[in-house]
Amino acid sequence: MESALNELKLMQGLLAAFVLSGLIGWEREKRNRSAGLRTHILVGVSAALFMVLSETLVITFAGRDDQVRFDLIGVLGAVVSGVSFLGAGAIFSSKAGHQAKGLTTAAGLLATAAVGVACGLHLYVLATGATLLFLLTLGPLSRLSERIAGESED
Repeated sequence: MESALNELKLMQGLLAAFVLSGLIGWEREKRNRSAGLRTHILVGVSAALFMVLSETLVITFAGRDDQVRFDLIGVLGAVVSGVSFLGAGAIFSSKAGHQAKGLTTAAGLLATAAVGVACGLHLYVLATGATLLFLLTLGPLSRLSERIAGESED
């Protein structure tokens, strides 16, 4: 019974990642981007799960054998590499090779993974603050950038 309660407590990080990643994904979804709500939730919750599993392995096995080593930084690096690979698939160049498309989508996936990692480490205030900054960047700052670009073309 205690094991089930501990696992439910670990689910807090995954649920927080679900909500915060969902907010980022919802913003992308309403702009009809290729990576939307479901993709961002999957990336965020997966990143959180990897961190929760890593932390659980350390807690469970670290005291049993001095020969066992744990590298949480390595897990974090693997999450970043995996999501970066996924993001690279979202980037396309125009036929003329002058303009890349999908950079914001790739950056958004990486940002979502970072939020998921923070949630997996139970850093909920940090994850929430980062999500708000990302939403500010994707929303109002994006519109401001488009407006400035439109004015410079005139």
